[in-house]
Parts: sequence; structure tokens; C-alpha cells
Amino acid sequence: MKKIAYSIFALVASANMATAQAKHEDTEFYTPVPPVVTPTSANFAAPPKDAVVLFDGKSLNNWVTTNDTTKPATWDVSGGVMTVNKTGGNIQTKQSFQDYQLHIEWKIPSNITGTSQGRGNSGLFLASIGKGDAGYELQIMDSYNNPTYVNGQAGSVYKQYAPLVNPNLPPGQWQSYDVAWKAPRFNEDGSLLSPARVTVFFNGILVQNNVELKGPTQYVGQPSYKKHNPANPIKLQAHGDKSEPISFRNIWIRPA
Repeated sequence: MKKIAYSIFALVASANMATAQAKHEDTEFYTPVPPVVTPTSANFAAPPKDAVVLFDGKSLNNWVTTNDTTKPATWDVSGGVMTVNKTGGNIQTKQSFQDYQLHIEWKIPSNITGTSQGRGNSGLFLASIGKGDAGYELQIMDSYNNPTYVNGQAGSVYKQYAPLVNPNLPPGQWQSYDVAWKAPRFNEDGSLLSPARVTVFFNGILVQNNVELKGPTQYVGQPSYKKHNPANPIKLQAHGDKSEPISFRNIWIRPA
């Protein structure tokens, strides 16, 4: 009995030590670098008649503050666009969605400063499963002549899949994501029935082709699944870097 107890203790201690020693750099990869492709333009598609308009350029009535969903979103709205309020925190939709097609347009400001992950950083969480950055993130940032780890550049499924190519437009120009999302499903006992899948067109160019996600986004450590509702809000990130805040417009969704 003593040997068994000691073995169990050793295994637990070893696992805890491995977790304690994990670093964010462990899951950051710099090669191969996706080739640069110059798009003709972004896709500025108007919402179809059956779409749910999440942002119409007029108000944030469809959004709340992520860390306190009883409070309205406090980002700035002016001139038909909304701009990140970095002190206001992440925002997410009031409604939850399961499988869907999503369109969103975003712009890095022309006066952007900073480098790597500290330059125009934000994120589109395809399913928000809790406060802060809990969920599945499609990276948004300035990746135009701005090297960083490839699974953290714009168009990546953050820390999981680098984009197939780099179709970023220069700062000051509007860009677009068109996303097809299939939420994960779980068995009654909590085990995974089917993983999340996502396809992404970035400025009209395919950058993620029906990839199978390994779990929710993890900044440190490996992703893994834990049972949650299949339907969740869409979340936008107010990243803590010091660069100038980015803007969004024309956000709509078609539930599948």
C-alpha cells in the first residue's frame, strides 16, 4: 500500500512540476513562414436577408462586457465603426450561436506602432466559453511586414494552426474574415463526440481549410476539451498591448 501511495504521489508531483514549468514559448512556432499573397481587395459583403446583424455601425446594443454580462459593451462607436476600448475589456454578443457563417471587417490604424504581438493585436473568439480570453480564438493583428510566431499571426487559429498564406493588407485599409464554424459536440458523460472545425477566408483568400481544433485556445500549455454548451457568444478581444486600438464594422452571422 505504501508503494502504491508513493507512486501515485510521484505521478501527481511529476505532472504538477511539468505544468509549473510550461512556458508560452513552448507552443510558438516560427517556421515554415506562410507565403505572402496580395489580395485584390477584402470581401465587403453586405448581410444577406437571413443574416443576424451583430453590428450595423450605429450602436453596441447586441453586445455586452464579457467579464460582467449585465453591463453593456463600452467600446467606442463613431462614423459607422466601433473601435476597441482597451480599458473596457473584451466584449461579446448577447446571443449565443452554435454552427454558423460569420462575416467581420477590421482595420489596423494607419498610425500603428509596436512590433510582433504588440502591434494591432486583437482576437475574434468563435465561441466564448467564459470570462477573459476563454474560448476559441482566430487571431487578429497587424501581420503586414510584421514577423511573429506563425501560429500567432493574423489568420491563425491562435497557438494551433498557422494560416496557409499571408494575405494581409497594409495598415489603414479595411480587411475581412469570412468564417464557417462548426461547434464541438460532447457525449453525456462529458467526453468529446466531435471536435470543433473551422474554415476561414481572409480578404477572400482561404487561410484555414476545415481544420480540426484541438480544444479551446491556451496561451500556455496544450489545448484540450472539457464539456461546455455547443452554443456560445461571439467575443472580440481588447488586447493589453500598447499599440493604437483597431476598429471593426459590418459584422453579421448566419446560423447554420
